[in-house]
Amino acid sequence: MEVAIVDTDPAEVETDLLAVALFEKGKLQEPFGDLPGAEDARAERNSRVLLRTADGLRVAVIGAGSAESFDAEKARIFAARAFGMLGEFHGKKLALAVPEEPDLPGPEVLAPAMAEGAILASFKFDGFGDSKDEDDRTPPPLERIDLVSRADGLGAAVAFAKASAEAENRARVLQSLPANRATPEFLADRALELAEAHDSIEVEVLDRAAITEAGMGGLEAVARGGPDVEPRLITIRYRGRGDGEVLGLVGKSVTFDSGGISIKPSAGMHEMKMDMSGGAAVLEAVGCLAELGIGLDVVAVLPATENLPSGTAIKPGDVITQLNGKTVEVTNTDAEGRLILADALVHCAREGADRLVDVATLTGAVVIGLGSTYAALISDNDELAREVEESGDRTGELVWRLPLHEEYFELTKGEITDLVNASAKRKAGTIYAGSFLEQFTEGKPWAHLDIAGVAWDTGRAYWGSGPTGFGTRALVDLAASMAGERP
Repeated sequence: MEVAIVDTDPAEVETDLLAVALFEKGKLQEPFGDLPGAEDARAERNSRVLLRTADGLRVAVIGAGSAESFDAEKARIFAARAFGMLGEFHGKKLALAVPEEPDLPGPEVLAPAMAEGAILASFKFDGFGDSKDEDDRTPPPLERIDLVSRADGLGAAVAFAKASAEAENRARVLQSLPANRATPEFLADRALELAEAHDSIEVEVLDRAAITEAGMGGLEAVARGGPDVEPRLITIRYRGRGDGEVLGLVGKSVTFDSGGISIKPSAGMHEMKMDMSGGAAVLEAVGCLAELGIGLDVVAVLPATENLPSGTAIKPGDVITQLNGKTVEVTNTDAEGRLILADALVHCAREGADRLVDVATLTGAVVIGLGSTYAALISDNDELAREVEESGDRTGELVWRLPLHEEYFELTKGEITDLVNASAKRKAGTIYAGSFLEQFTEGKPWAHLDIAGVAWDTGRAYWGSGPTGFGTRALVDLAASMAGERP
């Protein structure tokens, strides 16, 4: 997809649809205000009117509310609405007039956000639709986005936005693939593809025997349930600088989660192919950092496995030993994510990470607490938590920090082991999981993102009801900010 900054009169742009915003107390710029039907345009947010110029240019007038409240997130939604109108007549080229008014953020904020919104809205997974009739096929893919603005210096920010949004869409493809395609080996192969494409990326993949030999008792135990689907411990090194601080990223990569012997209800279980959403976000974020050439070293770890019931599966009551030597009684096999993340966090720290961020679809409790608007953030370090929050605010991938307290940790203590993976008391389930993971950070500053409520079906205009790739853009922004290279 091509994204261009066009310094021209909006009425002269060559496109299938031009979208312009109408604000409260504002009016349509000329010549659009004189077009037939312009009197129907309203400033109420997301209202839509389609006009045509004498030359045949389609002009979508989209209500944007008050200029004082219009920000980067609303710019993303504006662009997503515009793309929706483009799809109504199967257009391939979209032009977005970047608004410039005194009460608005500058074009350097709005233009990149509009690019993100349109790119993310254009995502459509139709990987198994070859048997469809031609007339039933979805609209053609978006080929070009023109950002119409006379402002200078937008190129770097727009290029950054384009790269990170396209990376997030690639993560959404991984989320969409069925579990019989997107296996742990498939994720490892994707990591190796990135290494082949970028000299700055190196990949190491451990198989079942190597995982067991390394002493990763959590990953080894969860993987026992699927003897025919091999687990993988995927370590990705991005050398963007060669010295200095190393950011550690860990992504939960359960490619299908049945719950194991503590099996989930059948309703909705098909969605559990997306329990590798954290791994998808981490994987594609690292690829994006390499594409952009961000000057920061990163070590990323994806513990990849299925979680299935079988005669060899881990059982409630079993005791395992994690990579750092801590023992865990498994009281619920459906609390498997924390077992594999525990080993991955230790491994990531020992591989040289100075700070750790893990991303995981970890608890159902977070959906009850925060819905599909915020991911939960749990951290033992105020500075890192603040940086993650700021990246979430900038990208619209919002996070809400939950507390850590020693009383929560008390819930994780076992009677016959150091820890239990699930408490008998239904208290603070999301924080409980975070308190468990804190025991495996090797003393490094750490932040945990529970994305179970935001990984899919948020209903947000540019994500819709499918996979979101949540965290991809925020991680790219975080790394670029740490490197001092965020445009």
